Amino acid sequence: MSSPAADLAQRLAQNVESVCLTYLSNGRRAGNYWVVGDVQNNPGKSLFVRLSGPDYGKGAKGKWTDSSTGEHGDLVDLIRFNRGYTQLHDVLEEARSFLSLPRPVPSPALAQLRSPAPQGSPESARRLFAASRTLGGTLAERYLRGRRLAHVAGLSSLRFHPRCFYRPDDGAKNLSFPALIAAVTDLSGALTGAHRTWLDPAGGGKAAVETPRRAMGNLLGHAVRFGIAEDVLAAGEGIETVLSLREVLPNLPLAAALSSNHLAAILFPPDLRVLYILRDRDPAGDAAVESLSARATAAGIQPVALTPTEGDFNDDLCRLGPDRLSAHLVPQLAPGHLARFGVQSA
Repeated sequence: MSSPAADLAQRLAQNVESVCLTYLSNGRRAGNYWVVGDVQNNPGKSLFVRLSGPDYGKGAKGKWTDSSTGEHGDLVDLIRFNRGYTQLHDVLEEARSFLSLPRPVPSPALAQLRSPAPQGSPESARRLFAASRTLGGTLAERYLRGRRLAHVAGLSSLRFHPRCFYRPDDGAKNLSFPALIAAVTDLSGALTGAHRTWLDPAGGGKAAVETPRRAMGNLLGHAVRFGIAEDVLAAGEGIETVLSLREVLPNLPLAAALSSNHLAAILFPPDLRVLYILRDRDPAGDAAVESLSARATAAGIQPVALTPTEGDFNDDLCRLGPDRLSAHLVPQLAPGHLARFGVQSA
């Protein structure tokens, strides 16, 4: 038995060129394909939508592939990414509206399945992350490169959402902006939350809103992780702070706890023996280092505080560049860790 999504994808495929004209208006027909930059309708030649072919199977019309990211799918998937929907029923409503189809009468069981996740819950965070796309070639990657973070495109814990909802603090009407989305996970790798950095659509850095960074879900003890920690881990507050170390220590496992309070409460991997703590040079950062160092020592883990020259390590990376940041870090690291994690001593 086919699903409602599959049925709608089939109907959309019968109108594939109209779908492309509506959702990918910056593209054009090229032979048997509609060609455009990406599912967000940016100009370019990376995404190909089949305009002809069989109804089902390999080469079916309506199927699309983005050659720059490897993403692919049917026209329901295309609408989901294009409109930035996080819930399936919103995508299906959009597709039905495009096709001028009536709404189905939901059964009680289906209505239960479609109930929205509570705002800010781990489930809501999982849906947001699932609805986001890989980082390569996106505005989020360009934003991070602007912070001198050059090696981020393949990181599985970071994604991009083209239209992430933003609720103003004053209760005004919800807005939406492109956003960098980061997965918050527990020690087993299960996603418990998400962090959003809303971005200026024109590429000018963060969006011009009061709080351009917010986290959601279950955060206490968890972190945004880069690499799998065994006996050594480096933990800090911000995503950009810990990624700055990755520019010069590419093999060092990292964890961003997202705030000084959460850094102080981060959970330890069972085999951890050395914990590098990335200090932010402010009173809250100092307090977090002191608290986390005490917890680590009590657990039999050696704490080692790493101190930047500026406010944090991303400030250092931007001002000093990777070579001088590496030279600044060398005397602060255990000698045996230099070659192991990617930095050669001078």
